[in-house]
Amino acid sequence: MTRILVTGMSGAGKSTLLAELARRGRLTVDTDYGRWELPRGLWDERRMSELLERHHDLVVSGTVENQGRFYDRFDHVVLLSAPVKVLIERVATRTNNPYGRTAEQQAEIRRYVAEVEPLLRRGASIELDGRRGVEELADAIESLG
Repeated sequence: MTRILVTGMSGAGKSTLLAELARRGRLTVDTDYGRWELPRGLWDERRMSELLERHHDLVVSGTVENQGRFYDRFDHVVLLSAPVKVLIERVATRTNNPYGRTAEQQAEIRRYVAEVEPLLRRGASIELDGRRGVEELADAIESLG
């Protein structure tokens, strides 16, 4: 039984990967949906703690400022990454999330790649290339435990 956090920038493929893992029967929680984040963009720490106390075999995805407070509760922290050009192309054309369509939001993504992604990389136990096929990425996650 393994707890895994998948993190990364918008457009890296976190939601697509979680959908594939859920299709395979894994318990998944995409914290971009379902009111896991408080208004300031932080995880609801009480709710996340309760989730992690109840489930010992799950995959969570998200990228928030306070996620590091939970790293010791995950067996693996996986950084899903992709070049900025790929991220921008993906967010500009996706249909399940409006974030990333405006020039301002795309500039924000570029800034986050420069400033936030290095912090995520330091906290990650493994990094996967988000350009890989979703089946291959899901296989890599499942091989972790």
